[in-house]
Amino acid sequence: MKKQIALFMALIMGAFACGCGQKAPAIENVVKTEQVDIQSTPAPNIVYDVPAEIPSALVDQNGYRTGAEKAVVFKGENLPDVFYIYNLDTDDLEYTGQMRGSGSSSEENVKIGYFSDLITDGNYYIYTDIIGSSFSFRIQNDLYDDIWNKACKTYYMNRCGTNLSEEFAGSDAHLACHTAEAHLQEDPSKAMDVSGGWHLNSQADRDVVQGCKIAQNLLLAYEMNPKAVTDDTGIPESGNGIPDLLDEVKYEIEWLMKMQDERTGGVYGSALTVRDESKDLMQAEVEVTPITMEATICFATLLADFSYQYQSFDSDFATACLKCADKAYSVFVSNENVKESSAGFHAAAQLYRATGASSYEQVLTSYFGRSDFDSLFKEDEEVFLGGVTYISTSQKVNVDVCDRIMKLLMKKASAIASASKNSAYLVSDEEHSALLDDMRTITITDHIIYNYEYTTIIENHAHYLMGRNPEAVNYITDDTERTYLDTDAGMGIMNQPLLNAKFIFMLSVIKE
Repeated sequence: MKKQIALFMALIMGAFACGCGQKAPAIENVVKTEQVDIQSTPAPNIVYDVPAEIPSALVDQNGYRTGAEKAVVFKGENLPDVFYIYNLDTDDLEYTGQMRGSGSSSEENVKIGYFSDLITDGNYYIYTDIIGSSFSFRIQNDLYDDIWNKACKTYYMNRCGTNLSEEFAGSDAHLACHTAEAHLQEDPSKAMDVSGGWHLNSQADRDVVQGCKIAQNLLLAYEMNPKAVTDDTGIPESGNGIPDLLDEVKYEIEWLMKMQDERTGGVYGSALTVRDESKDLMQAEVEVTPITMEATICFATLLADFSYQYQSFDSDFATACLKCADKAYSVFVSNENVKESSAGFHAAAQLYRATGASSYEQVLTSYFGRSDFDSLFKEDEEVFLGGVTYISTSQKVNVDVCDRIMKLLMKKASAIASASKNSAYLVSDEEHSALLDDMRTITITDHIIYNYEYTTIIENHAHYLMGRNPEAVNYITDDTERTYLDTDAGMGIMNQPLLNAKFIFMLSVIKE
């Protein structure tokens, strides 16, 4: 039995070591017939009008991939049984479908209509008696390419310390900002160069912990789906033979390395733009907040991860990153009980994968022995990501621990899949951050053991974010009929760098 488990885990880890390219072939145009032959016909002379209020027929306003599952959600009382799909350009009736009950028994006034077998590329809208028309949408096979590029390019558009040219930034082009030396918040007499990195909010602040978490998710997108990460998103580094996401993460890491104190190895917390209404924000002074252990251990985790991923592209820079990571980790160990820290566990997992050093393995072994490890894997992001890193390493591992982590991962993914099926809107959670975290779990699981159902679940969540939600809001792009700009918050996913990174991770699975 132990030999069988060892063989199974060897196959799993072998798949990870190869970038897990061992997925089953992509299934294209796998659809089941949904169209129905209805004797009655819709009202004559249907002409598309943009709904004046929130429609009751909810669609992904950006659209659906040609061969993927497609669904519309209807809400309201006295819903009809039949829906019709019209060509937006000709107003010709193209499809007739039957509504079904939703997956949620608590949502009695919600029905779902499937139209997966409508596979003709084009622009459409849905009409039903009583509730009227949906917003328009399109069917197109390379639907997500532009969205992907735009999401990835948001980080370039927020680069600090460099010129953004019109060629790459268009109307958002500007000269290099915040290039003057910054002063330490705790000792204004000391100054340091902290130019570079990403602005993470409207005040042009840069934060180590948040920047590290963003970059970690971008690295996950590359690691789990390297073929989806291209070298042509339209940044200055495009075409250099290195995937653009890695180029972008490197830009952030070069700033992070400036934030590490050369003498101690500790990492300063953030570079804050000093608010002064009389000065241009882009040329305002910057102050550096004190060293923190949270910033230091997040720095160690990211730079170890990047070193591992970047080794084949530039071994010298990757090695420099690893040295910085080890130095930061040593500082953390000197100030905190690393065996009681979930962030320390994650850092040790990344450093063990990059080096194979026994000191890191000892920390991992200690953490695996905790009685609450299973619950922490379910609830604590650092333990979850550290566990995933451990089963992906080519270093020596404990097969029983790997088997335990795999079972926990599958259990977590199964619960998310079940919640999605039972939801009226086909999602595990309606809160964006929780939703994207759930899809990260599904994406990681799908990477290890390919499951076409998981791909459909991931795509349903993308549809939710792009308009198939109770408020009919497209939270991703701002060029459809009802978007986040029409809400009180006025904030989209791409305006929130951490959520955007998780969205990119999710999108990497379903883009073609």
